[in-house]
Amino acid sequence: MPVRTLSDPDHLPALDRRYAIERPALGLGAGDPPPRILLLYGSLRERSFSRLCVEEAARMLQFFGCETRIFDPSTLPLPDQHADDDHPAVHELRELSLWSEGQVWCSPERHGQITGIMKLQIDHLPLSMGGMRPTQGRTLAVMQVSAGSQSFNSVNTLRVLGRWMRMVTIPNQSSVAKAFNEFDDAGRMKPSSYYDRIVDVMEELVRFTVLLRAHAVQLVDRYSERKEAGVPIDTATDLSSIATARQDNLTDFSASRRES
Repeated sequence: MPVRTLSDPDHLPALDRRYAIERPALGLGAGDPPPRILLLYGSLRERSFSRLCVEEAARMLQFFGCETRIFDPSTLPLPDQHADDDHPAVHELRELSLWSEGQVWCSPERHGQITGIMKLQIDHLPLSMGGMRPTQGRTLAVMQVSAGSQSFNSVNTLRVLGRWMRMVTIPNQSSVAKAFNEFDDAGRMKPSSYYDRIVDVMEELVRFTVLLRAHAVQLVDRYSERKEAGVPIDTATDLSSIATARQDNLTDFSASRRES
């Protein structure tokens, strides 16, 4: 199935709850409905550290009050392998992206870059799809795992891709070095500064997602797209036109007061 089942979603052995805020976005915007977060990982290995990191991230997001989905890329075909990308896994990925308000991308670093599996998933997400945009305006957190020493090649590439996909990529990020040392036999992340950074990143993602959710439509509204669609501005309802008119009225009023 394209969506993975998260095991032990409430079990957070590496988290020190004395310092954890359960609703980090409180006061930044509407908390209901719960923020919807899609998580993607970039390896098909049985013991995939990018998947294990994503699972830890999903548990933290649920602790913070989010609804999460983890996409399983194991059945995803190559781009253009099927006419019009007509494949159940492709449809599922795109529907999940449309469902989401924010996303988490985590890739291993392989040959100094993101993996083909990671890029494959992003390549299956079009900028526009039947008048809908599966990624535009959504928040994004980027993470990577490495077999060797600390590196930021993959997260840097994911930032470039996030910008290309018109997503709001949050400032914080996670890079787990020598990931094989950071997980126990059950696949759970050990307490460490790497784990703490993942908590930081998810906390920040929740805040940005809630902060921007009320403004998402306005933030991605574009002149070129309005022009292409033939949709002129209605000055009676356009907020910027209303604000400009009010400012003009205030300026005229102030000028008339000075003259009198």
